[in-house]
Amino acid sequence: MAPRFDLSVFPEAFQAFLRPLLNTPEDAVCIETSNPVTAAAQSVAHALATGTLHTQDITKQIQRIRDTAFLRRAGRLHRYVGGTTPQSTQQRLHESTAQLIASLPEHTAQAFNAALTPTRFAAVFTAHPTFALDNTVYSALAECASQPLLPETAPFFETHRRVAPPTLNEEFTLATQAITRARDAMDQLNAVLLSTARQEWPTEWQTLAPTPIIATSWVGYDTDGRTDIGWWDTLRLRLRMKLFQLERLKHHLTQHAPAATALHTRLNQAITCVCGQIDATPDSPCPQAVAEFADKLVNSHGTALTAASDLATDLQALIDAAPQAAQLPLAVARAGFLAHGLALAHTHVRLNATQVHNFVRQKLDILDTPDNPAHRRALLARVNEALEQVKPVPVDFGSLLGDPSTAGRLMMTVAQILKHIDSDTPVRFLIAETESGYTLLSALWAAHYFGIADKLEISPLFETEDAMKNGDRIVEEALRSPAWRAYVQRMGRICFQFGYSDSGRYIGQLAATNLIERLRLRIHDLLAQWGLKDITVVFFDTHGESIGRGAHPFRLSDRLSYLSPHYTRAKFAASGMVCREETAFQGGDGYLLFGTPDLAGATVATIAEYLFTPLQAEADPVYEQPDFSSDFFSSIAEGMTRLVEDPGYAALLGAFGPALIDRTGSRPPARQSAESANRSRISHPSQLRAIPNNAILQQLGWCANTLQGLGAAILRHPETFETFNTSSPRFHRALDFARHALTVSDDRVLKSVIHLLDPDFWLDRATHAPQRHQRTAFLAIMKDLEKLGFSSDLHAMFRRIQADHLAVREAWEDAPHGSDRLRALHAIRIALIERIWLLACNIPYFMPRSGFNHDVMMQQILCLDIPGVLQEMDTIFSAGTTVSTLDFHEPTGLREESLYNREHQTIFIPMRQLYELMHEISVAIMHEIGAFG
Repeated sequence: MAPRFDLSVFPEAFQAFLRPLLNTPEDAVCIETSNPVTAAAQSVAHALATGTLHTQDITKQIQRIRDTAFLRRAGRLHRYVGGTTPQSTQQRLHESTAQLIASLPEHTAQAFNAALTPTRFAAVFTAHPTFALDNTVYSALAECASQPLLPETAPFFETHRRVAPPTLNEEFTLATQAITRARDAMDQLNAVLLSTARQEWPTEWQTLAPTPIIATSWVGYDTDGRTDIGWWDTLRLRLRMKLFQLERLKHHLTQHAPAATALHTRLNQAITCVCGQIDATPDSPCPQAVAEFADKLVNSHGTALTAASDLATDLQALIDAAPQAAQLPLAVARAGFLAHGLALAHTHVRLNATQVHNFVRQKLDILDTPDNPAHRRALLARVNEALEQVKPVPVDFGSLLGDPSTAGRLMMTVAQILKHIDSDTPVRFLIAETESGYTLLSALWAAHYFGIADKLEISPLFETEDAMKNGDRIVEEALRSPAWRAYVQRMGRICFQFGYSDSGRYIGQLAATNLIERLRLRIHDLLAQWGLKDITVVFFDTHGESIGRGAHPFRLSDRLSYLSPHYTRAKFAASGMVCREETAFQGGDGYLLFGTPDLAGATVATIAEYLFTPLQAEADPVYEQPDFSSDFFSSIAEGMTRLVEDPGYAALLGAFGPALIDRTGSRPPARQSAESANRSRISHPSQLRAIPNNAILQQLGWCANTLQGLGAAILRHPETFETFNTSSPRFHRALDFARHALTVSDDRVLKSVIHLLDPDFWLDRATHAPQRHQRTAFLAIMKDLEKLGFSSDLHAMFRRIQADHLAVREAWEDAPHGSDRLRALHAIRIALIERIWLLACNIPYFMPRSGFNHDVMMQQILCLDIPGVLQEMDTIFSAGTTVSTLDFHEPTGLREESLYNREHQTIFIPMRQLYELMHEISVAIMHEIGAFG
């Protein structure tokens, strides 16, 4: 019998694997279909059912495809940072430095220092949950990407999956390892800057301390949406960051100034003292333990050091007196130490706006809510009045123990950090879901109340569609406050954070970045309007490493230019405003860019090129024809918004999608999680967090949050679209997201998933089934799928997606197509899901227990909550206890095999194996896409 679909759509190895299966025997139940994914899945599923194919065969095939994808991912990572050889990195750093010097307004050490001392870039290390791989696999991936030539074979691991989600301490360890490599690379940049300065200004260079790039972290300090991080955890981890910084300086001094005995003694005493403080940090709010910790922290300022500047004079004297060969490395060490203060990286903390509102409402007895626009003026007037009258209150650990409010505890924790750990370095306070100027003024009042307003950088996070569209109003509401303007001028900077994850999944990634850039330009105009041109404007973009979270897919240089376009940077520069860009490196995926010293060096070299390349005027039709841009991106937002509200979209995300991904972080979800979504259907995408939302779409074969609405937008102005796509750098970079999304998406895969959840599909199979037991199983699955009620909504949703996709194909002739490798992976996994469902049909009848019955079991199995079901099965169909080796002091009685041994061997163990293999396929798909979520 001839194959029912074209094998050429699959990789050659997979063709050889499938070809023998396609001579379908007479008892096969394969529905005639033009969809190659569905046809391949049915053939594989039938081969598994009949024993023609075994799980071990599938496993080996998946491992081969997975390892090939792993190598391709390593190659992309190598190219992403522009190559990783130390020689090329050094050359790039020298060329960037030469560009910087050539662009100076005058050739003086002062001008050089002025270009480098305001920090222009921060790499922010976060613990957003993208730790999808085992740590050894991440390390191997980074090592492969660091090689000049990609290895021909991937290092073999039985599985690439994690054994369990990472703990907070594990995330912290992984973050600090990446930060340490980042700091080494930043030192490498500073060494080139200072060595060049020594050549250009031999009598002045010793006093320079460049800080163009710094590291920042919120790992262990971000309490937005999680309750498992106590203030004691934050203080312990912050003290560890201080210890790492002191040990780093000691290491440099030991290498290059071993004779500096006084400074060594002072550092050793500080390190010993901080170690004692870490050991004394409590594990819970036990008053006695907290009092003992307070003694260690409060009464040892002189020994532990509380400001990096305390060592500035000694370090300068050391450089001046050092031999010439030691001066440069000591100057590099001093620059890195002073730039980061008493921590390996600067500190970000984060809360939700509601938590800030609740604290201020309680303290100021405010009854109105900022959610009601009718209350806004009154609330703003009330908080401005309070700002004129606020008096700081003392903070000690007793008050920290007694405060029940989340915002109050966080503010007091920051106060204790600033008083007792590092009094020089400001702490960034990020406020999620900021949708009113009242939020910023409330945070400022709380900062004054706790006496930390001059060291707390308050930053709104604009992430919702409303915040993106109305962000200028939010900023203006704050700027109208004399207290806020005075605060900004005292700080010398104003900070903003932009979220690409939630905004992208609700209005589409392409539309989100357009709104973010528009908001940046409006912020420029507002600052100019209010006369705030002599400050640094900090823009922090919290994208991730995936297109689903706003990261450019092809090159790090394009990623930086995409996040902060030339046009916007030039406008701020023309107004004399200093811009500092900050960009997130999230979880396991983001840490890969600093996964080895060579990768870290190449990453920092790319950032230096971005910072030091002079801004040059260039024409771009995106800005010259703003009406088209506005209409184009608005059409995308409209299309994505409609999809989000489509009940079929929630059904698609919640059917079994959450079960296709492992939990990849320590953060317990505040919304419906991938863990809990297996047991209860979600009714709206907002019940999932952004990362699992994006990851599910990727695993279902359709990156909707990057593609939906694009077809309608193109069809509105097809000729203008083509012009912009070929002549606008800004527009082309945005379309790169769609290009990558189309190569990792396939509407036939999505259609196959919808078939799988369609009762009619299973009824058709029952109709064609030649054997009774097959008909019985297919009809059983059909009836249980009818109870879930997904089908009609899913088909309607697919028509919406398909219509927009056809519009893309019609108007964008060069649009890329999906990957044959991914089709193969999806087809095999659909076959595994079918096999799991059919095995479940063989589970014997059992008595209901604690609300768990056969109907509940089948609902959970159809939603692929296999671990939960198997846990129940282990109890209901107990395998018994092995006693054959024990002596019971009587003649040996009858020893029988477990009563349910057959069920375990033929149903439950195979189900578990297939479920685990499904997840290995998910990892292989993730390698093909290049990131998680």
